[in-house]
Amino acid sequence: MSADKRVLTFGKRLREVRKSKGLSQEKLAELAGIDRSYMSEIERGEYNISLLKLYQICDALEVEARDLV
Repeated sequence: MSADKRVLTFGKRLREVRKSKGLSQEKLAELAGIDRSYMSEIERGEYNISLLKLYQICDALEVEARDLV
């Protein structure tokens, strides 16, 4: 089963923004209150995350949701 292209695109964009802010996956996961391995899976497009998780990540990155989708 292949992942939805939108989920893959979100993960790619998340990785780009995270790296542009100089954050490791581990640090972003810590700031967002998400397990590091789960953050990795999100970036690989393996999970269609909940709206709550989206906002946790946005708060940690100090960006708006529209910056990631």
